[in-house]
Amino acid sequence: MKKNRTRLEDLASAERKPLVHLENEDLMPLPAPLDGPSKDHNWPPLPAQAREKFECLLDDTCALNLPRPKSKEEEDALVAKFLSGLDKLFVKENNWTFLQPLLLSMEHCARCQTCSDACHIFEAAGQEELYRPTFRSELLRRLYFKYVKHGGMLSAWQHGDVRLNWRLVARLAELSYRCNLCRRCAQTCPIGADNGLIAHELRKLFSQEMGISARELHDNGSMLQLKVGSSTGMNAEVVKDNIEFIDEDISEKAGLEVKTPWDVEGADVLLIHNAGEILAWPENPGAFALILNAAGIKWTLSSELAGYDSINYGLWYDDAQFARVALKHAEAARKLGVKKIVLGECGHAHKALSVIADRLLTGDLNIPRESSMTLLRDIVLSGRLKLDPSRNDFPVTLHDPCNLVRLMGVVEPQREIVRRICPQFREMTPHGVDNYCCGGGSGFAIMSGNNFPDWRFHVSGRKKLEQILNAFADCMDPPIHKYICAPCSNCKGQFRDMLAYYNLWESNRILYGGLVELIVNAMADVRPGFIEWEWH
Repeated sequence: MKKNRTRLEDLASAERKPLVHLENEDLMPLPAPLDGPSKDHNWPPLPAQAREKFECLLDDTCALNLPRPKSKEEEDALVAKFLSGLDKLFVKENNWTFLQPLLLSMEHCARCQTCSDACHIFEAAGQEELYRPTFRSELLRRLYFKYVKHGGMLSAWQHGDVRLNWRLVARLAELSYRCNLCRRCAQTCPIGADNGLIAHELRKLFSQEMGISARELHDNGSMLQLKVGSSTGMNAEVVKDNIEFIDEDISEKAGLEVKTPWDVEGADVLLIHNAGEILAWPENPGAFALILNAAGIKWTLSSELAGYDSINYGLWYDDAQFARVALKHAEAARKLGVKKIVLGECGHAHKALSVIADRLLTGDLNIPRESSMTLLRDIVLSGRLKLDPSRNDFPVTLHDPCNLVRLMGVVEPQREIVRRICPQFREMTPHGVDNYCCGGGSGFAIMSGNNFPDWRFHVSGRKKLEQILNAFADCMDPPIHKYICAPCSNCKGQFRDMLAYYNLWESNRILYGGLVELIVNAMADVRPGFIEWEWH
């Protein structure tokens, strides 16, 4: 049955029901072995309790747990706060970091919809209008011209009018969390309008002005990181104990002694890991230690940064939180006097400290920062490691983390490594800067409230799932082990959850992991079988 097309004015609707409800048959079809609606995973509706308690009026999915106001006066106060934040977005003193590209995106969109063809969420959702990249942008644009530029009737005729109320504000808050901020739309736009940036700026408005944010990103993310020292809840002592255990375990497994150095002053490299690796994928920091030690590099971890892992949640929703964490990273490196910071396998950490932090880190805090991809490429191609590619003679495909590849241009180093050590490497289509997001970007991989994970797997992760299945189409038989190389902790979290959701390890033996694990698996001096073919 053809659904009604969602319109901008619908967001102000007073009806207490979602504007959109998606079923499996509405979505982009998947290839084998998930072809056909009957083979897709069941998608449960939003629980009635959540509908009653929270403002879940957008798409029968709830990411923010936004409480329902108790009165019309409370609604009006929230709308006033929204307008105050909207004004601040367009004042240089309040938004000096992103004002120029935001204004360009506000005032120069040609409405050509080229970006829609590039958006994995719009395509996966069966081209549902609500998820078109320009939908939320056009709504904000109308609000901008009406309330910031104070346009009158002529402006309303030229740019379109909009009715502002609490229902629209609540729906717009949720809608800002239906974008992975992958910037594929911005890359595709012929004039450089950035709809991903607009979604980010909306999140920032809601967080900094109204205190509205995803619990997993704020309460359990940046706030926990700043208060306790880590979003995982681990303090420095616990992290060091875990690393010591990892060293012992990897030493036994690899047949080589592994010792992680701490607080080495003047080291060539300060390595910063995502703390998620230490808890969920300890073979990753262990593999880094093996490689750097074998390559003879003078490196260190920082006790001060043991809690402040490399991830920076503020990148996704709040500039103030971002700045607080970024300064912690730089200050720890300055105290040790290291020559450079090297970021482990985490795409968001790469962009946060290597690109966005350039606006903050000046003087002696402007310490050189490098991707681990380039350092690992130099090590592998230099011949400092004795490598046996036959140990990796199984189908391997490479996922491109958006922040690392499209937004930083680090495309070839990891490919040079994989081509050197993986005889059955095959690319996804498309790949490189044209890649699709894993579906867990911008914090989605850790957002687990209500039925949001079901939306994440069915919609935001659907295009990447299609790419994976197509990459391994010639070897889907269960006896053939297959490996998705994902050099990003956040992406690995998405793959772990999505592959389990669709049972693709049990049914088709599709595993995921990082790049350093592939390198160590190919090291001739390491005991065979570093990659364990079991579910992580």
